[in-house]
Amino acid sequence: MEINSAEHSPEKKPWYRLLYIQVIIAIVLGVMLGKYWPEPSIGLKILGDGFVALVKMIIAPVIFITVSTGLASMNNLASVGRVTGKAMLYFITFSTLALVVGMVVANVIQPGHGMNIDPSTLDPKSIQDYVSASKEHSFSHFIMNIIPTSLLSSLTGDSILQVLFVAILFGVALSMTQEKSRPVIDFLNALSHPIFKIVSMLMKLAPIGAFGAMAFTVGKYGLDVLWNLIGLVGTFYLTAVLFVVVILGTVAWYNKFNLFKLLRYIKDELVLVLATSSSESALPSLMTKLERLGCSKQVVGLVVPTGYSFNLDGTNIYMTLAALFIAQACNFPLTIYEQVLLLLIAMLSSKGSAGVTGAGFITLAATLAVVKGFPVAGIALILGVDKFMSECRALTNFIGNAVATLVVARWDNQLDEEILKRELR
Repeated sequence: MEINSAEHSPEKKPWYRLLYIQVIIAIVLGVMLGKYWPEPSIGLKILGDGFVALVKMIIAPVIFITVSTGLASMNNLASVGRVTGKAMLYFITFSTLALVVGMVVANVIQPGHGMNIDPSTLDPKSIQDYVSASKEHSFSHFIMNIIPTSLLSSLTGDSILQVLFVAILFGVALSMTQEKSRPVIDFLNALSHPIFKIVSMLMKLAPIGAFGAMAFTVGKYGLDVLWNLIGLVGTFYLTAVLFVVVILGTVAWYNKFNLFKLLRYIKDELVLVLATSSSESALPSLMTKLERLGCSKQVVGLVVPTGYSFNLDGTNIYMTLAALFIAQACNFPLTIYEQVLLLLIAMLSSKGSAGVTGAGFITLAATLAVVKGFPVAGIALILGVDKFMSECRALTNFIGNAVATLVVARWDNQLDEEILKRELR
């Protein structure tokens, strides 16, 4: 995909035309509407859901075209395995580190200590849907779900990994038959222009989606609900911030780029993720911006979609932190062995819970059920504030994938560091 330089002109727009400013204004208006007119605000959920649905509609074509054309241009297919291997090494390392960080913080701060909750007094009906969904969240189910029913069904479904799987197969086939497949490659390259123009058009609707999402959230749950479990929410946000600033910041520094400059560069996408609680809402524009930062199309096409299922730093911090919070709140002692078991199970169960609202909660239910006797009904304690934590999960996942892509691109010498420095300035 070629990026039109005119679209990235250094000429500054008026402040009111900047996307992140428009989204922030929309968020403030949504919060005010939800607080003072909660009943009509709940009906605005359709605006937020509609925007996320529009973006998800275009994700499959974006991934398919980016990955297949990127692989088609590669003469050495061994580099595909090399990039994928480096990406998976990064994902496993930092996903595990995020789980450990959540566990350490929960043991040190103990946000659930002293609550003395009797699990039998909790309403199991409130979590029944999540527990039922978690029963299908096994590792074997995840592996089988990567394989689509047909080649074309992957482009009409909502599984990122299915699209990626088919795109890699198709891209490899194009690379092996480059001369005979030249018309197909040229067609896909040409098709990328209107596809990414659609992405640009959809992003203009982001303020409307943000307004509807925030109005619904505040109207439905109210602002006061956040104070019910402020200890857990505050601990989670603090842990996520420390993980991003200290750990990802160190990784960025070691790889010769500034994390805070990167965050400023993708601020539009960060505000959008915050408003919609879904990192998928900004996936297409993130891929475009990472290419502008000097990452090769091949690395962006392989690392970003894969990271949405395998590199979920925010979800992993949430998993161990929330699990130990529930155990502490319900006075259910966990031995070191059981905590390590939870960590290992979380490493598997978290894979595939892409950045969609509620996926982390379902994954948590699946993980807790592994420990014998664990008061799974205790997840009802955090049901009310899960929506507020989902935003932090999505933001941390999103930032982690942006950093991972730049790092893997640099490891594989597929990052133009001069372009990176120029763009971040």
